[in-house]
Amino acid sequence: MAALGRGPYKTGDISERLCKESSALAPLRGNLINKGLIHGPSHGLTNFTVPQFDDFLRRNYPFEQDRKR
Repeated sequence: MAALGRGPYKTGDISERLCKESSALAPLRGNLINKGLIHGPSHGLTNFTVPQFDDFLRRNYPFEQDRKR
């Protein structure tokens, strides 16, 4: 998600970035919500629960800009 920029993130954008169907990501999303790492601020959106966590991830885990699919 952090590779997409600032949140909140559209579910479709996340699934497109991961090259997966949205339905295939539902169990992973549920696990991350249960762990308190992300939340759904409204229908179809996901965001990190910790402010600026996306910045932290981008600083500490560089993402390949031109990801090959």
